[in-house]
Amino acid sequence: MTPAGHHLTLLVHAATASTRDATFPADEPLDRYGTAHATRLQGRLPRAVHHLRSPDRACAGTCAALGLTAEPDPALRDPDPGRWAGQRLDDVAAAEPDAVATWLSDPSAAPHGGESLVDLLDRLRSRLDTLPVGHTLAVVGPAVARAAVVLAIGAPPSGIWRVDAAPLTVTDLRGGPGRWTVRMTGRPLDSEG
Repeated sequence: MTPAGHHLTLLVHAATASTRDATFPADEPLDRYGTAHATRLQGRLPRAVHHLRSPDRACAGTCAALGLTAEPDPALRDPDPGRWAGQRLDDVAAAEPDAVATWLSDPSAAPHGGESLVDLLDRLRSRLDTLPVGHTLAVVGPAVARAAVVLAIGAPPSGIWRVDAAPLTVTDLRGGPGRWTVRMTGRPLDSEG
């Protein structure tokens, strides 16, 4: 039996140019608004024993703006969008409509040459199964937060498109390996919890 006491808080990084423009991420830094918003939220983080972050620049920048020291964890990175990195979804859909349709309808497909949603879910499931007991705060990209909810509720991989994860929102999971539950999702960090 798994020990009780696993608690994971996922904080979606602050705004970037990609999050504002519906662009596939290209490992860009926070934009000015994202940095300013995160800086205003210093001191609002939930207390945690363990602090992790995606190695992505936006997550590192969010931690810096919040005054948080967190260990980079490659398993928490957002999926690789391949050749679509830095491009607007609308532009890619106009240029490659069949590829986008396949990507949206088949979670195991990676027509962009990057990582599929199934690959993301498998990677994240493995990481969730090895989190330490206690409260872990992880600063992640939006796809990771959405994928964690999908895993916790046992939804099909396509359920990732039904979960919203806006910048600087919090998702709380409790439980442990193979038995996570969603306590709360999508709460803005600056709201009362």
